[in-house]
Amino acid sequence: MKTIGAHVSAAGGVDQAVSRAVEIGANAFALFTKNQRQWQAKPLEEATIAAFKQVCIEHGFGPGQILPHDSYLINLGHPDAEGLAKSRAAFLDECQRCEQLGLTLLNFHPGSHLKRISESDCLARIAESINETHAATEFVVAVIENTAGQGSNLGFRFEQLAEIIEQVDDKSRVGACIDTCHAFAAGYDLRTAEDAIAMLDAFDQIVGRPFLRGMHLNDAKSEFASRVDRHHSLGKGNIGLEGFAALMRDPRTDDIPLILETIEPEIWPDEIQWLREQSLAI
Repeated sequence: MKTIGAHVSAAGGVDQAVSRAVEIGANAFALFTKNQRQWQAKPLEEATIAAFKQVCIEHGFGPGQILPHDSYLINLGHPDAEGLAKSRAAFLDECQRCEQLGLTLLNFHPGSHLKRISESDCLARIAESINETHAATEFVVAVIENTAGQGSNLGFRFEQLAEIIEQVDDKSRVGACIDTCHAFAAGYDLRTAEDAIAMLDAFDQIVGRPFLRGMHLNDAKSEFASRVDRHHSLGKGNIGLEGFAALMRDPRTDDIPLILETIEPEIWPDEIQWLREQSLAI
């Protein structure tokens, strides 16, 4: 089954995100469990946790259909000890919040070397950060999102994702999320059905099919292989619709959260419906 949705607002409480997902016809969704541009957040209240779990049950959302995203401030490969410690503490808090809510996945951007350490040292720090977080949590899966490769951000090549995963001790608690805009900007073409399938094939060969735990379905304002992260609505950017249709027909995208982060929330219901129709096309 295809589980399709969007990254919806949690304004007013995380339970409100569920209602917003239902309103757009989604059977999957993403959210921030705290303000994504602040380091600190007040702890989740028991009433909020209970309300979130109850509304998920009422609307049929299981943990495998929800892909929370961590703060944009976190850099698990930070070259400086102080910055790394601050990022690790914030990431642990994000994981603990997910576990309080009964969520099994946490999507995050891997990190940046800031041009002060080598790529391999940065990737090793990211893996070490995941291992430390796993040791302090019970079940949440660290889902590494590929990046567009802007600046000194790592994770834009599948080989880099594989290098992180190889160094994670508990392979059952690590995975990856493919963002189509990021992949396109990083040099993975998606403009034809053949291109889209070839991208999935490359992921399978380099990272491994079992590690695909989610996707962000975004067209791109940015040019192919530009290393620039600029999302667009489906069919309105430089990727076009053919590749997305092929992704929806591929069984490798079954039973994982397929999340829109496109730029026009008012048309999310239409985009979700179109994606669902492609998944049913013969």
